[in-house]
Amino acid sequence: MQTDHGLILLDGGMGQELRKRSQQPASPLWSAQVMLDEPQLVVDSHRAYIAAGAEVITTNNYTATPQRLARDGDPNGFAALHKAALRAAHEAASTSDRRVRVAGCLPPLVASYHADQVPDELTCRRDYTRLVETQRDAVDLFIAETMSLTREAVAATRAGKQSGLPVWTALTVDDHDGGQLRSGEPLADAAQAVVAAGADAVLINCSAPEAVTTAMPILARVGVPFGGYANGFEAAAELKPGGMVDGLKARESLTPERYVEHVEGWVEAGASLIGGCCEIGPAHIQALSQRFRYKR
Repeated sequence: MQTDHGLILLDGGMGQELRKRSQQPASPLWSAQVMLDEPQLVVDSHRAYIAAGAEVITTNNYTATPQRLARDGDPNGFAALHKAALRAAHEAASTSDRRVRVAGCLPPLVASYHADQVPDELTCRRDYTRLVETQRDAVDLFIAETMSLTREAVAATRAGKQSGLPVWTALTVDDHDGGQLRSGEPLADAAQAVVAAGADAVLINCSAPEAVTTAMPILARVGVPFGGYANGFEAAAELKPGGMVDGLKARESLTPERYVEHVEGWVEAGASLIGGCCEIGPAHIQALSQRFRYKR
């Protein structure tokens, strides 16, 4: 299923959607903790995005990395959390009357937005391989997302490609300069590096919509499908390693209608993969679906 414009619509942010649906207090392992305490909320959130028009949903294992579990939870829970995340995604997808692809999530191993926290090369290869091996038999593709450093993005991409499945690599850029990663590295160089590593598509995610707009013409030159899914925070980079997202403020002005206006610019630049990240919920995805007239 594609739009009349040849677009593929992704889902929106899971962690913030769960925050809105849950009565539990936030924690550093928030989205993973919900898998244990309120798993039905994860299924329901996936279903909400599917109902809004998403044709690709991403598994809810963003915080379930070896490093984060060791720091904030129980490292022995790795396998169980991934099994639960995969089960929730498939339960939601199976109830749809149209095909919905499940994307395995390859997140930052230690922290979002902070390139200085990325582990060494050997550790990245080892742990991304572990993530891929845990998910590969139950997903249709992998999305390596919120990659703030080229080395991390390349390691995640290469690990994903070992599965034989498509890999879409999503980089996160400076909110004030969409031409560079949060590490300060040029986006053009990073995009070429992940394509050389085997990425089947390159995206920008969890960055301000304006920064995504700046990045689109750069991605248009890499030679593979590209796109973006922005966040709705006022200042995402303020989140510290191990911190909780409830300390970040949402952009009240980023309504579904306003988000569509940003995405229209990405599509005009040639983007074919669109969706949303943190604070971009089902209403935003539905607005994108309606704007680009999804075929059912």
